[in-house]
Amino acid sequence: MAPKFANKHSTPTPLILLAYICMAVAFAARSATANGGATGDKYVRDACSVTRYRNLCIRSLAPFSSAAKDSPVVWARAGVSVTLSEAKGVARYLVKLNRYNNPTRGRSYKAALSDCVELFGNAIDELHQSLGVLRNLSKRTLGTQIGDLNTWLSAALTDADTCLEGFQGQERGIKEVKLIRAKVSRASCITSNALALVNKLAASGFGSVADP
Repeated sequence: MAPKFANKHSTPTPLILLAYICMAVAFAARSATANGGATGDKYVRDACSVTRYRNLCIRSLAPFSSAAKDSPVVWARAGVSVTLSEAKGVARYLVKLNRYNNPTRGRSYKAALSDCVELFGNAIDELHQSLGVLRNLSKRTLGTQIGDLNTWLSAALTDADTCLEGFQGQERGIKEVKLIRAKVSRASCITSNALALVNKLAASGFGSVADP
């Protein structure tokens, strides 16, 4: 069901739609993890307490709990690693759609899809760079490294938002757009959580980082 807005004549912006879908994804993750299990682990719950989409964070990062424990460095690395895997999955789906030449699709859809392929290629590069930094943290350059991480992860979020913007107004006419929006929005939610984990790492100070 489409979200209801106060002004029925207004057009929801991509950011509002993204926030709505992220909340829906987080709610679904909450429902799936309500019965506990591995996701009830104290470490992952503590780590995800700083994230906006906490239940989605718990569900996606639970496998890392025994290894990460209470390490801000390992949690930040896990968050970006999961984000990278998610972005690659979205990119594969977009490329597959882009290769399928459906003559019934209009120019706007094809242009938006082509743009999304490029945007997610950029996002994957930015996430690779982020993961590379997290694997080589140094107390001597931590401030600069955290700045780079914020820049690249924020850019990946912007790439996803720009992708969604390209499909604005096409939801009713093209069935694939709904699935594209769902996949891109989930990736954005997970990226947002990774950014929060990086900021938690920054707030933890230099004590959590050991120079080689």
